[in-house]
Amino acid sequence: METLAQAGIPVVGENRAQDLEEKHARYADAFRWHFIGHLQSRKAKIVNEICELCHSLDSESAARRLTIPALVEVNLSGEPTKSGILPAELSRFLELYPDIRGLMTMPPATGDPESSRPYFRRLRALAEAHGLPELSMGTSQDYAVAAEEGATLVRVGSVLWQG
Repeated sequence: METLAQAGIPVVGENRAQDLEEKHARYADAFRWHFIGHLQSRKAKIVNEICELCHSLDSESAARRLTIPALVEVNLSGEPTKSGILPAELSRFLELYPDIRGLMTMPPATGDPESSRPYFRRLRALAEAHGLPELSMGTSQDYAVAAEEGATLVRVGSVLWQG
């Protein structure tokens, strides 16, 4: 975190509310904070207090407790182990929360970044159909493809620590 602050990185994301609290206690104003992990409704208060954006809104209970702008997480792969709402639920879900800025997705893990492209294209099409400007897609494994497909936010972590 110290290296990121020294490098002038303005925004960081965190997966877990407990880790978010700990890191924020140490580096508070060094960054603008985003929550990128699965949002449990009981952790929404922490996220509201610290973050400027939540990338992973996917439940009605969390939507009732969240007070900051959010991205809706969409499960495009249909994998039961992944969080996110199904694409068919998106229109209804967008009516639940007044401050949706865009969409987020996590394609299946793969060794080939190109295999993520169809998921990113589909998310972009969904966002365009609903007039949503932000797209959080791409991780260390496929961020370049995500950028090519219109990502406005990428979630890189491990690529920062590779030598």
